[in-house]
Amino acid sequence: MRFLSLFAGIGGFDLGLERAGMKCIGQVENDPYCIKVLEKHWPDVPRWTDIRNFKEPAHADGIDLICGGFPCQPWSGAGKRRGTEDDRDLWPEMLRVIEAVRPRWVIGENVRNFVSMEMGLDRSISDLEAIGGYAVQAFIVPACAVDAPHRRDRCWVVADANRTGRQQRRGAKPARAELPAAERGGDVADASRRKHRTGTTGKRGGRQHTNGDWRLPEPDLGLLVDGLSTGLAGWPGEPEGVPRVATGVQNRVSKLRALGNSVVPQIPEIIGRAILEAEGK
Repeated sequence: MRFLSLFAGIGGFDLGLERAGMKCIGQVENDPYCIKVLEKHWPDVPRWTDIRNFKEPAHADGIDLICGGFPCQPWSGAGKRRGTEDDRDLWPEMLRVIEAVRPRWVIGENVRNFVSMEMGLDRSISDLEAIGGYAVQAFIVPACAVDAPHRRDRCWVVADANRTGRQQRRGAKPARAELPAAERGGDVADASRRKHRTGTTGKRGGRQHTNGDWRLPEPDLGLLVDGLSTGLAGWPGEPEGVPRVATGVQNRVSKLRALGNSVVPQIPEIIGRAILEAEGK
């Protein structure tokens, strides 16, 4: 299967879907640092820099899937949560491309808060149903479900044009950490299933989990007080004279921003494997 990557960032979607067995045939990204990363790892893939000016590519009939983590700033709980009033709300641009290309599959990603905000997830589901009769399902999947050492809840939206009927009713809660591939074969799927089982309690790797809700352990206040000299919550102490924040790292701010905006590749890989299985490939 061939896919077009919107809001490509540093290629988290692209890496995951290619690991699943798909092929990236185009990327849209406007951040200069991210573009350099994409050019290094996908030198032969055509690239566009502004989704607002992006037109249907000449080979659109060869695009089976469109993916993209459209900007989260309008929906993030860390921001002003202006939603559709924020000029960074670029879901309409992603929808425009989807409508022009008409791929069989769509994968979208955004922050957890996107689920509950007005004109967030409900709007995306309605839009996809309206333009092409897509059957849509949403999932809340944390990064730790695929063994990443942090929580990072994200809403994943998967739309399929091969079926009809509503899969996700407006107002319904998205499924939590239950990707279609989670009960199927594949090393990544197996790792996800072992790491994130609902209805279980206990401790693994120093992280507590209850009914699929993963949390870091409560901090030790004694360590918090003595953190500078003895380490915080299990962190090893740093040598004297070494600052807490790394210095002298080239493009440090750009790297942190790019990582913060990216996705954990293992999640789109699992989704990609499930799509290929559904396609009989």
